[in-house]
This record gives sequence, structure tokens and C-alpha cells, in this order.
Amino acid sequence: MSNLVRFKFYENAIEANRDKQILAESGINSFIANEQLIQSDWLLSQAVGGIQLQVFEEDMEKAKQVLQDYKDNEEFSLEAEHTIHNPEFDFVCPKCGSNHIYRDDSATSFFGISILTSHKFVCYHCGNGFTH
Repeated sequence: MSNLVRFKFYENAIEANRDKQILAESGINSFIANEQLIQSDWLLSQAVGGIQLQVFEEDMEKAKQVLQDYKDNEEFSLEAEHTIHNPEFDFVCPKCGSNHIYRDDSATSFFGISILTSHKFVCYHCGNGFTH
């Protein structure tokens, strides 16, 4: 019988469940430990080692490769939609030239009231953050 081993650690359950689903789609069984404990009291996260994704020992290398492949392909997932028609903003990302951007109001507002005249924007395509 094979043993479960700690494969990866997470700060939040969303990322852990995403990776669990990616592994499941590749036929790899995995299990999440400490999810409920940390969601009920996040201060315990450091004490128990965070949310853990566990896999069987013999699946360790395959699981690493599956998640690496996913990460490598994620960079190019928006390539087909590099630009959008009739964008909300009339400027582009200074790093990659995409107009697939959104305004990040969390960095420039206080209770929904803007405190700066310039806004921070983030590019969906490359993840670059910039002000405009």
C-alpha cells in the first residue's frame, strides 16, 4: 500500500482546490489536509504548515510535471484574446501592448472613495501593474 506525502503547501483553499482539480483531470488522486481547520481559524496556518495538498508517493513526479505543464501553459492562455474590441480604456499595457486590462481600485480607494487622481491598472495578459 502506498503512503500519502505532502506535495505542496497553500495559504488559501482556492489555489489548493484548483491544483487538486488539475491533478484529478490527469488521473492523479490527491487530498487536501487542514483546509477546514485553517478556514475556521487562519491563525493556525503557520502552526500546522498551511493547507497541504497530498499525493501518493508513486504519483509525486507525475504530479510535479502536470502542475508545471499547467503553469507553463497558463502564461499563454490569453494569447488568443490578446486584444479585445471596444475596450473600456483607450490605452494599452506598457509592457506587452495588450488592451485587455482592468482598473485595480483596491490600491487607490478608501471605502470606495478614490484618494488619488491616477489609478492602478493590471494587464490580464501579462500581469503587469501600472498607473495611468
